[in-house]
Amino acid sequence: MEDDDALRRALQLMLYNQGYQVRAYPSAAHALADPSATDASVLVADYRLPDSDGIALLGALRSRDWNGRAVLVTGFPSPSLTASANLAGYAAILEKPVPHHRLLAAIASN
Repeated sequence: MEDDDALRRALQLMLYNQGYQVRAYPSAAHALADPSATDASVLVADYRLPDSDGIALLGALRSRDWNGRAVLVTGFPSPSLTASANLAGYAAILEKPVPHHRLLAAIASN
């Protein structure tokens, strides 16, 4: 989940080339409108979205019984954001710009 079109497309292609099936959305509303979004095993979401934030998005998905792994990326890290993200259920919080190897490690980690 990334609102920047170019970055979203680059991440989508990188993950696809690593063998992942990828769905990419420009906003929380787009993700939540797609019934297949809850089929995903991993959520990678930006904290700041045009219509919401990554923590609210994860909460909405959890309310739909989605129990996958969640990774939050942010350009605005802080101890309070980390605490909120962990409490919401994010397994990893990564600071932008995120090197591809760190994102792949966070996705694959158990």
